[in-house]
Amino acid sequence: MFKKIDTTELNDNFFSKIGNEWMLVTAGDKDKFNTMTASWGGVGVLWNTDVAFTFIRDSRYTLEFMDNSEYYTLSFFNGKFMKELAFCGTNSGRDVDKISATGLTPVHDENITYFEQAELVLVCKKIYKQKMTSDCFIDKSIIEKSYSKGDWHEMFVGKIVSVLKKA
Repeated sequence: MFKKIDTTELNDNFFSKIGNEWMLVTAGDKDKFNTMTASWGGVGVLWNTDVAFTFIRDSRYTLEFMDNSEYYTLSFFNGKFMKELAFCGTNSGRDVDKISATGLTPVHDENITYFEQAELVLVCKKIYKQKMTSDCFIDKSIIEKSYSKGDWHEMFVGKIVSVLKKA
């Protein structure tokens, strides 16, 4: 059971949540959706709006769903689900049924999908998208470390329209 809370009630350390515990980025609807694990991203305030920053590589199947969806979710779990999140990050929904393989339970709520096992869910509405390119990097060493194969990220800025916390 989840309860809606205001973004001002969040007291989570998102450096730890995203970078160490990871999150699932999910887009699509109850008929067809995909999820992937992410350990890059952030939350903050932009354009006087509470937002989440999400990065998805061109090669990821989830990108198709992000492009075709108005909303997406970021689901955060406790440490008991690292095995499931690792699976979702190393396997493509093009090739395997991640839900069957992990035992995660999708919750479909209007235009969004998130997971019953999550502790926290950010529901985001896309408001900005931009492809990362080499000419935008000031520190060019990042290109060699993170983009040597040319598999660039698309950056999404999503307005946080709802926060769901496990009750």
